[in-house]
Amino acid sequence: MPRTLPIVIHHLLLCPAHIYVGHHGQPAGHEQMQARETVTCDCGRGLVGDRYHAREAGHRKQITFFDLEVHRQLCRQFPQSNPIRPDVYRRNVVLEGIDLNRLIGGRFRIGRVLFEGVEECRPCYWMDAAVGPGAEAFLKGRGGLRAKILQGGVLQKGGQDLVIESPGE
Repeated sequence: MPRTLPIVIHHLLLCPAHIYVGHHGQPAGHEQMQARETVTCDCGRGLVGDRYHAREAGHRKQITFFDLEVHRQLCRQFPQSNPIRPDVYRRNVVLEGIDLNRLIGGRFRIGRVLFEGVEECRPCYWMDAAVGPGAEAFLKGRGGLRAKILQGGVLQKGGQDLVIESPGE
């Protein structure tokens, strides 16, 4: 039986280029995440306009989610780095209202868009440079969620329901 939870999408973010991937041993790139009111989810491909869109069909980095409460905890843990912007994590959707790890391995719907939770977005060493030493370790186990888009549509900012159609782990 599906379970419905109220959530709020606070940020929708796209970036046409990588700033960390391919920059090992060099400074991060400078391409900024672009805030949107809506994003188009392309079934099996990713978010239109994002750096991962239109890779090979079915790839695991189609869309990423980050929990706003984890962001708030990080801000409290690293007050010297404030203000920490929610785009520092390079995730597409920043929301509140659900523990994202519960969605790994399950299917969930936001509006008309159907997702499959694939895996945790494991934080990388770039977080220590972007936020401060220890940020990568702090984010282990709460770095966000990678998901596949099983049915496309448009996501929008604001309050809405997240429907868990099949439970995850």
